[in-house]
Amino acid sequence: MAAVDIDVPVETEPQICNQEDLERLAESFKEQGNAYYSKKDYSQAFNYYTKAIDACPKNASYYGNRAATLMMLCRFREALEDSQQAVRLDDCFMKGHLREGKCHLSLGNAMAANRCFQKVLELEPSNREAQQEKKNAAALLEYQRMADFGFEKRDFRKVVFCMDRALALASACHRFKILKAECLALLGRYPEAQSVASDILRMDSTNADALYVRGLCLYYEDCIDKAVQFFVQALRMAPDHEKARLACRNAKALKAKKEEGNQAFKNNNYEAAYQLYTEALAIDPNNIKTNAKLYCNRATAGAKLKKVDQAIEDCTNAIKLDDTYIKAYLRRAQCYMDTEQYEEAVRDYEKVYQTEKTSDHKQMLKKAQMELKKSKRKDYYKVLGVGKNATEDEIKKAYRKRALMHHPDRHSSATPEVQKEEEKKFKEVGEAFTVLSDPKKKVRYDNGHDLEDDGCFDGGGTFIFPLYGGVLAEASLWLCWPLLLEVNDILSIASL
Repeated sequence: MAAVDIDVPVETEPQICNQEDLERLAESFKEQGNAYYSKKDYSQAFNYYTKAIDACPKNASYYGNRAATLMMLCRFREALEDSQQAVRLDDCFMKGHLREGKCHLSLGNAMAANRCFQKVLELEPSNREAQQEKKNAAALLEYQRMADFGFEKRDFRKVVFCMDRALALASACHRFKILKAECLALLGRYPEAQSVASDILRMDSTNADALYVRGLCLYYEDCIDKAVQFFVQALRMAPDHEKARLACRNAKALKAKKEEGNQAFKNNNYEAAYQLYTEALAIDPNNIKTNAKLYCNRATAGAKLKKVDQAIEDCTNAIKLDDTYIKAYLRRAQCYMDTEQYEEAVRDYEKVYQTEKTSDHKQMLKKAQMELKKSKRKDYYKVLGVGKNATEDEIKKAYRKRALMHHPDRHSSATPEVQKEEEKKFKEVGEAFTVLSDPKKKVRYDNGHDLEDDGCFDGGGTFIFPLYGGVLAEASLWLCWPLLLEVNDILSIASL
């Protein structure tokens, strides 16, 4: 038996031809939309209001209702179009003007919002909602003015504060969000800035301002290659985006100059490296992380050029920009060691060791602490006027010279005060020679050991040892006796 085709009726909207029936149908759709709106099912309410508009496109209230629904769905631009259509159809539609004003306000257009609220008050002077919204529009304008002034003065914290207040009134304004994100990036609060920009890009992946802010965060985090990609993408979306163009140019210039400096340093051309790092530092003062590295690099080059004071200053500037930058602390500590500023060196090494407890850092700290301890003792090399690598002969010659210079007989005609001071220096010279002329004592002294711990000095720092049944004598007079006789002979000859 052959199959028979059967026509199945399709359910369709009733075919209505006259205007009255269309209007009744539109009202029915509106009532259903109102019911869903009351239940907060705004998507279904939107669908029924749209059907009402399709049935009767000249009714201002339908556009007004759909605008209210779109506002609840945070689709303010579409809501603005519906509100504007509503007041075009009925200029006396007070709710239409009020909703248009609210949409303008949410989108950050305070002046347009103010005009709409003023129109509402002309239609209904006692409308309290319009009065309050008018105040909100005025407040928004003031926050904008304060933010513009703050940005001009580089007071980015103030701008963030103003934008937070402005966004409480204009939650859908991308412009305010972008300005806040840019200032967060300039303040070094990169995760917050990235979050704001990402929220915008989720809604609009082609937003050039948001792409620029993403690039700016990467640029300031010293991820220059990735930053350039975002800047280029922003310029594709908006070829006239001046901030993206400037940031892209700075990023490329900064990377090139830094790499030139690094290469010059590797080639042992420290003067060129120092100059290139200086030029790189002038490119963008806002790039805190990269500039911290540049200051540290310049300090390294400066140390090679014996510009130790400048190197210390550069390390300090690097730490001011990034107080977690371990390399800058280590470089400055080494410079302090080189200039015998041991207390400062210990302070920096302690900071490093507290942050990174490695065996190398512990060893560096111990060495600095030892040098600090040694620096607080009498410097016997300084007393004799010789370097720390002086030979035995050089130490003897220096002793003869200093002993002769401070010998009491040479100052017998001086005032009692001068005689006392010279006698003290003479004893110190003998004390210094006693230690530095004895290889074992010299090694212990050079290694920072306390000679007092061996019972070698009395409380005043004079080296002593037992003689004949416990009698104590000054080593500087006994051990140095042959040299003292030589000094006395010289003085005797000089007095003839």
